Amino acid sequence: MTVDLMLRTVPDMAAFNTGVDSGIPLHRLAQARSGDKNDVCDITVFLPTAELYAVVEPRLTVERVAAHMAPLASGKVDRYLLPNVWGVKFVLHEALGGGGSRSLRGDNLGKSMAAALLLMPITGVPDDLARTSPTYYGPKETRR
Repeated sequence: MTVDLMLRTVPDMAAFNTGVDSGIPLHRLAQARSGDKNDVCDITVFLPTAELYAVVEPRLTVERVAAHMAPLASGKVDRYLLPNVWGVKFVLHEALGGGGSRSLRGDNLGKSMAAALLLMPITGVPDDLARTSPTYYGPKETRR
């Protein structure tokens, strides 16, 4: 079979994905800080505007965060709203391999958990609203 023929038999994936919102990585919408104490990690996500907070906060559920962080955290996840600072705080239990003195993980432990959460895709955010976030454009991109 020639390469040309093989290419024509591959389905057009764009046709299958029409209208599908695959999500925007959270780091393009928000910032986050995290810390650790023993085997517990806390992560707080901060949205830059009230409008983004209103859209993103309901999508930052305990279930979604627990599923996204499952490779790193096996325990219960608690969620706290911080509307005065447009923030959502998550406390992840059994998240650090037993804590600093028992863990085989690197020295960062909970300090890097915010970066892991910021990779989670958020669906249903209108593109024009997402682009209002100062973190939407990366360092190598320019505003359009």
